[in-house]
Amino acid sequence: MPRDARTTRASLLRAGARLFAEQGIDAARTRDIVALAGQGNDSAITYHFGSRRGLLAAILGAGVARMEPARQAALETLDGADPHALVAAVVGPIADELRTEEGRHFLRIVAQVAGRSGVRGHTVPELIAGTAIARQLELLEKNLLGSLPEPVALERIAMMIAFLTAALADRAVQVTTGQAAPLLGHEEFRAELTAMLSAALTAPAANA
Repeated sequence: MPRDARTTRASLLRAGARLFAEQGIDAARTRDIVALAGQGNDSAITYHFGSRRGLLAAILGAGVARMEPARQAALETLDGADPHALVAAVVGPIADELRTEEGRHFLRIVAQVAGRSGVRGHTVPELIAGTAIARQLELLEKNLLGSLPEPVALERIAMMIAFLTAALADRAVQVTTGQAAPLLGHEEFRAELTAMLSAALTAPAANA
């Protein structure tokens, strides 16, 4: 890809991430994304990404790719791990996205698509198929099935994803806007989030 094309593509990714995060993946206007990227032609998104949906997929894919090395490294220690260790492995890399502006935009977008994780239907979205996060979720499900009925285990993992992404998106807004100072430092926040999710996942089934 020519250098100018790479530069344009990168500008569209940054602009799309910002506006999808701030305005919503359905509300952000294509013309505004193109303008923010410094482009004069609304067809720039179609040329580089095929469609608006392709731009969103590229933004999400970049976030997943950033986390993949840390997730792959963690997999080596997760076979037979307890739920807390599994949750910590899931939470750590995505919580660390809070450290950069690019990551914070990513988190605010992920929260908008968290309901499409496919956990309840035992399907793996194309975005994470074959990735370490997909394997981490498989290991978590396997662990929970030792003490919970399958429907309960799957529902809890789906709720964990919803809570995790919402909490991270909320903190991303706090950090970005500065309107509310975070009560906890990053490491303590990550530890508390992990502890809460672990406790929720391992609580006795309500109908046990």
